[in-house]
Amino acid sequence: MQRRTLGTQGLAVSAIGYGAMGLTMAYGPGDEQAGIAAIHRAHDLGVTFFDTAELYGWGTGNNEALVGAAVKGFRDEVVIATKFGFARTDQGFGLDSRPENIRKVAENSLRHLGVDRIDVFYQHRVDPQVPIEDVAGAVKELVDAGKVQYFGLSEAGPRTIRRAHAVQPVSVLQTEYSLFERDTEQLFPTLDELGIGFVAYSPLGRGFITGTAKPADQYDPTDMRNIDPRWQPGNFEKNVEAVHRLGALAAGKGITVAQLALAWLLAQGENIVPIPGTRSAARTEENVGAADVTLTDADLAAVREILPTGGFGARYAEGNLPTWI
Repeated sequence: MQRRTLGTQGLAVSAIGYGAMGLTMAYGPGDEQAGIAAIHRAHDLGVTFFDTAELYGWGTGNNEALVGAAVKGFRDEVVIATKFGFARTDQGFGLDSRPENIRKVAENSLRHLGVDRIDVFYQHRVDPQVPIEDVAGAVKELVDAGKVQYFGLSEAGPRTIRRAHAVQPVSVLQTEYSLFERDTEQLFPTLDELGIGFVAYSPLGRGFITGTAKPADQYDPTDMRNIDPRWQPGNFEKNVEAVHRLGALAAGKGITVAQLALAWLLAQGENIVPIPGTRSAARTEENVGAADVTLTDADLAAVREILPTGGFGARYAEGNLPTWI
């Protein structure tokens, strides 16, 4: 597996990572043993970057504990990323990046993961009620104490990134990025200027770019795709057609449409690492295979012709879209 360096603080990971959210949250009932098998297969194939979060444990299982148990036998060979910034409320959950909550989450995550250091600690979402300088300062204290190695942000805008970076160097920004979602490209000049790496979550459009998408009403009631705008009538049909055309392009190269989508992301810059998630060891093998795919200029031009600006439909239902500040 190729390796890539994210940021200028030394964070080195495999070119393809693994996102664990779907093991316990947002995609219907999970299977812990299948998830562990997928993580083990990823490691066998050279994946060294595993992504979880406190929030993901508020689904149907403790995601951090699951990831920690899965990587226990090879923990020193991998980079584990987790996230803070939410708190439970009567309505479900809300934002909370107060320094005292950051410290509490860090201790909980260390315990759940069964580790003595969090490799990458992300602010999951920007909290407008807490100055980002206070957030970065709290993480800096954890870095200085040896409990955290690298600082990351998620869904943050240029101003927030700059202010945080001035207090504690930011190694990586994580935001949704795929053939379907391209708005994040506007952040790249800031990241390049500051020497910050980029992690692409939902790199397969929440599974749409695997060629297996079904109409929204055919998913489990707990599956977020029931309300995802890309699955709604009108958008759904256009996205299916786009994936069909991408699939024809991929078939001509002897690869799958998912591999094409991941290889396209890798071709956008040496500082970009996608973290596809799956509960299937076979899908893990398919995803990892994308690291060996080389796309020509003609391939990239053909992709641009099919999806010049992204997919059809917003990435979140109205009112849920993060605001980059």
